[in-house]
Amino acid sequence: MLIKKADDIRSSEITPKDLYLNRRKFLAGAAVAGAAAVTGIGVKELLTPSSLYAGEKIQGLQKSSFSTDEKYTPYQYVTHYNNYYEFSTEKEEPADMAKNFRTRPWTVTIDGAVKKKQKLDIDQILKFAAPEERVYRHRCVEGWSIVVPWIGFSLNELIKRAEPLGKAKFVEFTTIYDVSQMPGQRRQVLQWPYVEGLRMDEAMHPLALLCFGMYGEVLPNQNGAPLRLVIPWKYGFKSIKGIVKVHFTESQPMTTWNLANPPDFGFYSNVNPNVETYHSQATERRLGEFNKRPTLMFNGYDQVAGLYSGMDLKKYY
Repeated sequence: MLIKKADDIRSSEITPKDLYLNRRKFLAGAAVAGAAAVTGIGVKELLTPSSLYAGEKIQGLQKSSFSTDEKYTPYQYVTHYNNYYEFSTEKEEPADMAKNFRTRPWTVTIDGAVKKKQKLDIDQILKFAAPEERVYRHRCVEGWSIVVPWIGFSLNELIKRAEPLGKAKFVEFTTIYDVSQMPGQRRQVLQWPYVEGLRMDEAMHPLALLCFGMYGEVLPNQNGAPLRLVIPWKYGFKSIKGIVKVHFTESQPMTTWNLANPPDFGFYSNVNPNVETYHSQATERRLGEFNKRPTLMFNGYDQVAGLYSGMDLKKYY
């Protein structure tokens, strides 16, 4: 086999992205057709139209009224500077380390205090509602922020289908635990698997997004494929990636970062410039920009302020 060096490859020999993705589709389709021939199962039972690869365009997007009109953070920054400790604690490494992460097959278990306990295939979930593009500000606790056109639908679409019981006060989310694919889980930098939680009224708020894409495409693996949360009024670590379980409970969940460092990572984790943790939260810097800007209460999403009426937001941070 002749292996060319990068300098020897003409631009005309580089496979365009859309052709490469179509080839992947073709090969996947051929493999499924072969499996169907061997097993006698119909092709439609093995492959659904919504089984998408990372980077593919998402069709039929609706624009959301929840969107900010702020300038997007460049795609390259958002996809190559990632907090994803399951792969690495270094922000520049997950993009490469997650490139072969398998997002199919994938199921999400719904259990706890609900009428309809179930295990859903990811492609069933993607059909719950028409995909919306929502341009959200996203604030990270280290002092940087991004503006991203996320794609998904309100988390409450999933919750309503589970039919929570009256005693369900919180929703707990768990990410996948797979040390064969996620080398960061071989190190006890955090308690695995990663767990996050929301109060029920927070989870039901229409701003809480069940997300499967961004920038018009299916989520890249390093950004949480195939399914993650985006909670725009909270710090980024509340937006759990790679979700495999949604559990409804009467009691407040013990979340991963709260277990790791209770003084600095409270359960609510609302963006609050008046609460200092291990450094000031008063200012932030957008990825790709030099100048800092003031941090806004609730990250500027005043629509959620009523959820915390009467609460001491320095105590319940």
